[in-house]
Amino acid sequence: MSLMTVTQLGKAYRRYASEWQRFARWFGLSVKPSEEHWVLRNIDFSIEPGKAIGIVGQNGAGKSTLLKMITGTLQPTEGSVQVNGRIAAILELGMGFNPELTGRQNALHAAGLMGYTMEQIQQAMPDIEEFAEIGEYFNEAVRTYSSGMQMRVAFAVATAFRPEILIVDEALSVGDAYFQHKSFDRIKAFQKEGTTLLIVTHDRSSIQALCDRAILLEAGSVIKDGKPEEVMDYYNAIIAEKENSTVTIRKLDDGTVQTSSGSGEASIASVSLHNSRGEMIEFASVGEPVSLRVKIDIKQDIPELVVGYMIKDRLGQSVFGTNTHHLGCVLKDLKAGESPQYDFKFLANLGVGSFSVAIALHAHDTHLVSNYEWRDLALVFNVINVAKDQFVGLTWMPPQVEYSR
Repeated sequence: MSLMTVTQLGKAYRRYASEWQRFARWFGLSVKPSEEHWVLRNIDFSIEPGKAIGIVGQNGAGKSTLLKMITGTLQPTEGSVQVNGRIAAILELGMGFNPELTGRQNALHAAGLMGYTMEQIQQAMPDIEEFAEIGEYFNEAVRTYSSGMQMRVAFAVATAFRPEILIVDEALSVGDAYFQHKSFDRIKAFQKEGTTLLIVTHDRSSIQALCDRAILLEAGSVIKDGKPEEVMDYYNAIIAEKENSTVTIRKLDDGTVQTSSGSGEASIASVSLHNSRGEMIEFASVGEPVSLRVKIDIKQDIPELVVGYMIKDRLGQSVFGTNTHHLGCVLKDLKAGESPQYDFKFLANLGVGSFSVAIALHAHDTHLVSNYEWRDLALVFNVINVAKDQFVGLTWMPPQVEYSR
């Protein structure tokens, strides 16, 4: 059974010619609004117990509106949300907190609104205070808090009791790195115990580390629903898309989905990995010297060309990336018909496993400006360990050990 089902959900903001027409609408009379703006429409998805969905999209796509309707703080114009379990939500930072009350008092009230008894709250209060780690400020007025302190208390309260569904908006992004790690550790622990997660964030690594699935919203509609890596690749392509550029999706032989975008003035002719003898390889040994070769076709005259690459692990999380702008080797004034080639030489100091390479051709320091072509999964290669001591992890970082007794 689905823990949550969203069916044909939509939200419209309407303007009427007079307040009398608005009142008439409340009583069920058919009155046509003078203006109608839909911020969300035809949203359908369900989520099973213990699963995690990431909601992504550009600002104004409707992400926060969707979460507010799911949590019941905003009524939908059409459709329905069916929830079979207790929800804990962290939406707008400090939402519901009274700035004149202390952190402890706000924690008491917030937990009460979540439906817990006074006895349950008092038992949980020491854990809330300990997890928030704001010291004596817990007994000070919230108006004296920084945004990070407010987020600490809000998260500690929302997760004081393991919910069936945990909903997290962008609030965690304001926290410091230490508390973000601590928060995600708690979220992962809840997931193992069966909590369902719905998270909104622009952080690709968080989506791919926590979620089984991602939904991409654009202008109030779902335009992509699938594996986190595929959805995030498509999302990045949309962000990079400029006038006269296109986004294309191609299913590869192994079943993975490759996303490309770009305006087309320059294109990727080929990408290959080579060993120190210049031979093309699909497998590299840990620490082996390799060369990533990128051949390019110049289709139209361009003022400059920057070539970038990003190595990703099997989950699509970034391992290492750079480009020729940062490396100080930008080509200028290229003419149509030229075929430049780049060889990026490095040691494959990677852990055992499968890795992919994304390639970007653009001007300036980022592919978000003058994106000629950006292609994910341009190359897939594997790393094996044939000569190094056994180790675990994504990178090979052999230490020098000193010890005494």
